[in-house]
Amino acid sequence: MSISIYDQSIGTMSRMLTNLDNIVSKAESYAEEKKIEPSVLLQSRLYPNMFNFIFQIQVTTDMSKSCAARLTGSEVPKWADYEETFADVHLRIKKAIDYMATFKPEQFEGSETRDIELNMRSGTLKFNGQDFLLNFVLPNFYFHMTTAYNILRHNGLDVGKRDFLGG
Repeated sequence: MSISIYDQSIGTMSRMLTNLDNIVSKAESYAEEKKIEPSVLLQSRLYPNMFNFIFQIQVTTDMSKSCAARLTGSEVPKWADYEETFADVHLRIKKAIDYMATFKPEQFEGSETRDIELNMRSGTLKFNGQDFLLNFVLPNFYFHMTTAYNILRHNGLDVGKRDFLGG
């Protein structure tokens, strides 16, 4: 039995975004408990030339919405990157989860062979749907989610693999 593109994308990313939202809740409580100004965590980065925590959340959610839209031939929604607070970050994650919930498995039928082109600064990337998901979306999604996790962990948040993977 094969696993569907829907399950590999919507199912997986929705679950992981829920886990990420739970981690953000822990970070919010941690900041309050330790009397850390929330912006310190939200603007943190692992290295001076890396992007900050909020950017990692933005890219993680952008990957999920882009994936769902492109695999189904829908228009990719444009979301402003305005997040500054934990509440904003929670809303961004919820917006991505809610957006992905609008898709049904049948919308993904045949999507593994759908032609997908991304216009990047470095040029155009061309994929079929399966390669887009497995070789572009999921690696980027997990990279930025892991970086967000690592930024918080680096700043003392007591989270572990169970938080990342969920219950």
